[in-house]
Amino acid sequence: MDQIKIGALIRMLRGRLGMTQLELAERLNVSDKAVSKWECGRGVPDLATLPLLAESLKVDVKALMSGNLGERSVRSGDMKKTIFHICPICGNLLFSTDDADISCCGIKLDPIEAVKPTEADDILVEKSDGDWFITSDHPMLREHYISFVAFLNDNTVIVKKLYPEWDMQVRLPFFAHGKLLWYCTEHGLFTKRI
Repeated sequence: MDQIKIGALIRMLRGRLGMTQLELAERLNVSDKAVSKWECGRGVPDLATLPLLAESLKVDVKALMSGNLGERSVRSGDMKKTIFHICPICGNLLFSTDDADISCCGIKLDPIEAVKPTEADDILVEKSDGDWFITSDHPMLREHYISFVAFLNDNTVIVKKLYPEWDMQVRLPFFAHGKLLWYCTEHGLFTKRI
């Protein structure tokens, strides 16, 4: 643990938020001298203070204790490389266009790897009335169903949420090229080019 790096990060984050040392100290129920001591690298916050300090500075505890936000170089964000995450507790769908630390319901979520479907898991994609019409006779039961269908290309992401006990039918705007993804609550994420 590098006290100087942690202190510099606290100072930088506090400054970004336009907070004085006294304002931060009052939020944390510590003295402004304690905040000054941390920022000068002559000490670190105690463990009981860390969660509130991280929340006050709008950063996670791990980044705060490392003294580094892990800043990345700016990338173009190709939408075809969108990364999907599904919370196993609540079923929440989250996605990003680059690596990210994503959590839900208190757990860190790993990206879901999309695979090519087997014949049993494939869906039917047809052009109909100028749209893509997507269907499947996949079960749509409460405990086993396709929860979303998504289309991705270089600059577009379209996600359609599906619900159990509905027919598996989706209309998406027609794009000549891209990737189609769908998520089965039992078998995972599938993909194919259209």
